[in-house]
Amino acid sequence: MGNSIRFRLWLAATISILVALAIAGAGLRYLFELHVERRVVGELTVDLNELIGATTFTSDGRLVVTPVLTDPRFANPLSGYYWQVEDIGTGSLERSRSLWDAKLVLPASGEGGELRTVEEITGPAGELSIAVERTIIDAGGRSFRAIVAEDHRTVEVSVSEYVRDLAPALLMLAAVLMAAFFIQITVGLAPLQTLRVAVRNVIAQRTARLEVTAPSEVQPLADEINRLLDAQEKALARARSRATDLAHGLKTPLQVLSADIRALRRKGETDLADEIEKSAGAIRRHVERELARARLAPGVAGMASCRVSETAAGVIAVVRRTPSGKRLSFTMDVAEDLTAPIDEGDLSEILGNLVENAARYAKSSVRVHASAAVGEVIVAVADDGPGIPDADRQSALSRGVQLDSKGGGSGLGLAIVSDIVEAYGGHLAMDNADPGLVVTFSLPRHS
Repeated sequence: MGNSIRFRLWLAATISILVALAIAGAGLRYLFELHVERRVVGELTVDLNELIGATTFTSDGRLVVTPVLTDPRFANPLSGYYWQVEDIGTGSLERSRSLWDAKLVLPASGEGGELRTVEEITGPAGELSIAVERTIIDAGGRSFRAIVAEDHRTVEVSVSEYVRDLAPALLMLAAVLMAAFFIQITVGLAPLQTLRVAVRNVIAQRTARLEVTAPSEVQPLADEINRLLDAQEKALARARSRATDLAHGLKTPLQVLSADIRALRRKGETDLADEIEKSAGAIRRHVERELARARLAPGVAGMASCRVSETAAGVIAVVRRTPSGKRLSFTMDVAEDLTAPIDEGDLSEILGNLVENAARYAKSSVRVHASAAVGEVIVAVADDGPGIPDADRQSALSRGVQLDSKGGGSGLGLAIVSDIVEAYGGHLAMDNADPGLVVTFSLPRHS
């Protein structure tokens, strides 16, 4: 999961969304608190102007407020809403009933007539309050300081309610953004999925090259892979050509050796002829094996197809005419319409070796059976001969070891059969029957 581009993009998007919304939430909270505080200051300013209009000095110089502010909150003790008027000259106070016997203490006042807002003062109950105040100087030179304050908790309550309403909206926005990012990531990575499918088709040998039309960011990669596949195909073609040339080049000297072996036998040098024939036979088997392997065409698996019944019937018809086949009965249990994902020549090569080997060891019969299973085609060649001991059977399946130990065969053995089956992504197995031997190979179907 950690190596997935999709997961990394999704994780980065999720973190970015959460961080961005957290910052946005904090910013919106601050702006709303600022807005509420400004609204409170505006309301307090209205009350302050009303308070100033109601404040006068009597003829004997006494400070009076008539009428007092009518808002009932100013009349409830410690309600959080307070007003106070202070005679600067005498220090006498007029205050709201909500202050009871407490006093609002503010920093030193400014110039006369200046409206000042103090956002953090201590109220009569020790609470944090917001206050607005103004110092007024009348025509007679007398001055007073008017103050209206409100408990800051009203701001905090409003902000808390706002945040409580805002949180679900932010969570919903986060979900919408995550869904949008998911769609964006899916759409953005779709060309890579297309490229992946194209590569899988090449690996499964359904196609020889990447057949995709990708965005400009991905197309160069597809083009480079196609160039690599072209270079690999040319290299394989050259290698097959060299192997074929080498094998054909060795055939003529081997034919000369065969003539020399016959000449030695006529002279009575049988032991020497047998040794040379044994060595020449080993060389001939390797040559024929390389010729068979060179005939394998990489890239046909998955695209090739042939009818098993036709190929098997042709192979059986040829083996019937051999000395070993003339004494046997052959049974073919293959559906007429069964097809296998393999080139007809390669299937003929496999069945030719297996049926020929089976005929060489069978006592009376050889059976070819083929069936379709889930995702594969299974073909079995069985005989009623002596079978092969377990140890020898494992050895026969090893690369470079012949199944036929009697001689007279093609010399390709199971090594070439294994090579062909492996080239098509299949599997080869040998099992003893009672009696005889069953050689089974399976070829996967490429959907």
